[in-house]
Amino acid sequence: MNKPVCFVIMGFGKKTDYSIPKTYDLDKTYKNIIQPAVIAAGFQCIRADEIQEAGTIDRSMYALLVKADLVIADITTYNPNAIYELGIRHGVRPYSTIIIKEEEGKREFDFSHERIFSYKHLGEDIGVDEAKECLNRLTKLITTVKNNPKSDSPLYELIKSAQPASYDDEEYREIIGELVNKEKSLFAMVEKAKSEMKKNNFLQASILWGKANKIAIDESYYIQQQALCRYKSKEPSESIALTESWSIIKTLNPDESVDPETLGISGAIFKRLFLLNNELECLEKAIEYYSRGFSIFSNYYTGENYANCLNLKAKRATELDEKTGLEYMEKEVRKKIIKDLEKLPQEELDGKLDRKWIYATLSNCHLYLKHDEQASLYENLFLSETPLDWEIQTFNDTKQQFLNK
Repeated sequence: MNKPVCFVIMGFGKKTDYSIPKTYDLDKTYKNIIQPAVIAAGFQCIRADEIQEAGTIDRSMYALLVKADLVIADITTYNPNAIYELGIRHGVRPYSTIIIKEEEGKREFDFSHERIFSYKHLGEDIGVDEAKECLNRLTKLITTVKNNPKSDSPLYELIKSAQPASYDDEEYREIIGELVNKEKSLFAMVEKAKSEMKKNNFLQASILWGKANKIAIDESYYIQQQALCRYKSKEPSESIALTESWSIIKTLNPDESVDPETLGISGAIFKRLFLLNNELECLEKAIEYYSRGFSIFSNYYTGENYANCLNLKAKRATELDEKTGLEYMEKEVRKKIIKDLEKLPQEELDGKLDRKWIYATLSNCHLYLKHDEQASLYENLFLSETPLDWEIQTFNDTKQQFLNK
């Protein structure tokens, strides 16, 4: 590598800040802001999941923390690994470290003496305008740090006699050379899995997520994606796929979890099991997971599925009081979803990558409440986003559930 090296410290995939609470897709932060800014400033960009899988991750990571020309640490959600690695960097290098963080959420650590680069993340995506603005700001900051290195480590600012760590240059060059070929990297494997998902090759995607999880052991995001793809594959049968998916997600202990992804996937598995075998116990489990996820995060996806399961249970109810209670609960959930989504500023909505599903949810919620004009408006907006055939089918299946109620 002839270019200076930037090592990026951050979590992978979707992570939740429970102090807000809010879930962030950190991969989008990396792809839309950090990586292009680093490249634009003339650096070679390396994230931990781009290190080869051949058992050298720890060795390479420590070498990069000591010798990388620049380290960027994204401490959004306060990933413990990122905080630990940032501490090592501050201990071994007086300068050329940039801390960045999403603007919401409390600061769990005392970084008041540090200048933190902040950005705005909408949650599971980043607005186009925000990404462009942050990319430009971060590029300028990186260039400034590169051209005018100043102490940014509290250790070296407070203890003037502290000495930076040394590392053999030849060994470092050897390690960097190993990173040039990223064909077998965790990053490449994850990108391949996401590509297979876009092509609806869910079984192959599930296999790739499983391999990724064996490299980054106990990385919850990879486990969640493996479980998601496994049940969507429906191979060799839907029943077997759902059972195996549950065995995967169960490792994250959903009965005690407050993670929205874990709860959403667990709810989806049991909802599909109910639709497959008509066992009320499965529907009750789906309601339990969706209800907990919605009460904690008020996420529209979890909320709509919670309401849909209440609808299914109401249809099964034999007692009038139970049926009336379930219908009332469903109505209140849908009203809250509409209130939360319709108060979003248009510029924020325009920047959301899941805009089509917001329109679909609003359409179905209004349809259930017999707001026919609003339901038709949002259905047309959903269709204007050119959804795929399977997405239209999913929307119509939910719509038909209400037309038959």
